[in-house]
Amino acid sequence: MLLENKTAIVTGAGSGIGRAIALMYAREGANVVVSDISEKGGQETVQMITDQYKTNSIFVRCNVGSAEDNEALVDATMKRFGALHVACNNAGITGEYKEIAETSIEGWRRVIDINLSGVFYAMHYQIPCILESGGGAVVNMASIHSQICAANISGYVASKHGVLGLTKVGAVEYSARGVRVNAVGPAYIATPLLNQQDEKLAADRLSKHPIGRLGTPDEVAELVVFLSSEKSSFITGSYYPVDGAYLCQ
Repeated sequence: MLLENKTAIVTGAGSGIGRAIALMYAREGANVVVSDISEKGGQETVQMITDQYKTNSIFVRCNVGSAEDNEALVDATMKRFGALHVACNNAGITGEYKEIAETSIEGWRRVIDINLSGVFYAMHYQIPCILESGGGAVVNMASIHSQICAANISGYVASKHGVLGLTKVGAVEYSARGVRVNAVGPAYIATPLLNQQDEKLAADRLSKHPIGRLGTPDEVAELVVFLSSEKSSFITGSYYPVDGAYLCQ
């Protein structure tokens, strides 16, 4: 088991990619703190872990756009398990689908608060506890849009570029002290939310992947587990796309 006797936090773990990551952390032996803004989804993930694996898991509700919620999440983790070794900062939103001039100020702020400030808040509170626990790893969920852009999602593109910058700074600042920081950049992944989109949009997105299909949450989670474990002990400050050759074009 790659994460035996470790404790991990996963934000946005109530569904989709976050849930897959939480389940795979548990598969590899970690105690998993499942976090999400949805209590229903988060508790369902905890139950899945309990049913499938002999590891401990708790749910802590967290709005990642709140510094106070991030602090409370880390405090709850330390109180329950006494240590923190791994964190995957996965929670995020797309936001309004509008051109820059039509995007509301409130909509812009919400995306930046959750996708970018939320990762900063998380790292701000997670890293001291990981250091205290003897070191470990942080994996931030970036995107293919950390490298390229798309029209009508300015907040999302800007925030995901920012996540990549935060990841690199974190690696430079903390790697020598035992905390590795990396980022994963999925292309379009077959999640329940994406599956609800209309056929024309779905076909257009599928066509952008030379591999000929969308990715799965498990395919993203496998990479996150690797980057969270000692198998990747010399990898830090890096960005890994999971994109079916999307960025090669």
